[in-house]
Amino acid sequence: MASILERYQRLKKIPGGRFIFAKLVGLSAPFFSKIRPIFIDLRPAYCETQMKDRRGVRNHLGTINAGALCSMAEMTGGLALDSVVPSSMRWIPKTMAVQYIAKATGTITAVSEFKPSIVKEGDVVIPIVVSNNAGATVFTADITFYVSKKPPKKVA
Repeated sequence: MASILERYQRLKKIPGGRFIFAKLVGLSAPFFSKIRPIFIDLRPAYCETQMKDRRGVRNHLGTINAGALCSMAEMTGGLALDSVVPSSMRWIPKTMAVQYIAKATGTITAVSEFKPSIVKEGDVVIPIVVSNNAGATVFTADITFYVSKKPPKKVA
């Protein structure tokens, strides 16, 4: 089966391919479809996504909800990590440390970028920075992912 990175690389070449990729991500992890992600780029150890400000992701103050920001960060960091994790390994988020720096409004962009050499078995901390239309940072996250070997497939 093709990796997530390979699927993205194939789909981005066709009209509407990034939209299709976003739908596939939403099918595999349904909660992420709620933020309606827009994929800008995915390559080894790098993922860039966007989310539009709309009523469905706002809080009572009219800004983008903390949960939506955390979901966007988890998705962006997870896909950046997945792009470099060997197929014999798997990962799961373990902890997330976040900072809410400014009110998040308008279309926001999340970027996760790191050196592939940090990926190893065990805990791996992946950084994510979320900025607004003006390029100002509104939110940051450091997500600790637990990376482990996939268990052997059971033979029926």
